[in-house]
Amino acid sequence: MAGRPSKYTEEIDDLICTELADGRSLRSICAEEEWAPDTRTVMRWLNVNEAFRQHYARAREQQAELMADELLDIADDGSNDWMERQRRDGSTETVPDHEHINRSRLRVDTRKWVASKLLAKKYGDKVAVTDPEGGPAVLKVLIEHVGNQGKTPA
Repeated sequence: MAGRPSKYTEEIDDLICTELADGRSLRSICAEEEWAPDTRTVMRWLNVNEAFRQHYARAREQQAELMADELLDIADDGSNDWMERQRRDGSTETVPDHEHINRSRLRVDTRKWVASKLLAKKYGDKVAVTDPEGGPAVLKVLIEHVGNQGKTPA
């Protein structure tokens, strides 16, 4: 019986990166696909193989773009936000399905967080440096002349 592959090949590289770009996690790929090595092997390949590292990074960027694109679909899909509930008297009423709404919120928040980390320049929080009064920060540099070191000014 053959074990899981542990030798790097361009074919396995392409398969892993295609699955990542399509939105799957590395953990699920390695656990569910017979052709995939275990996650430790993939991490070792990332440490020693520059071509794989670059391909993997591009796949993760594509994955983040896909996640960002999914945000609108998830947020706009209200199809399961309501459910029918039967009352004691046998009649039915339509009520919000809070479990589904909260799951959708979690899906949106998770994708936003991952996209903000994988593509920080594009989707990350913008950090503005300001002075104490709220204006733009000014860097002040004091230069001491080499010839005046240790002398008191006149």
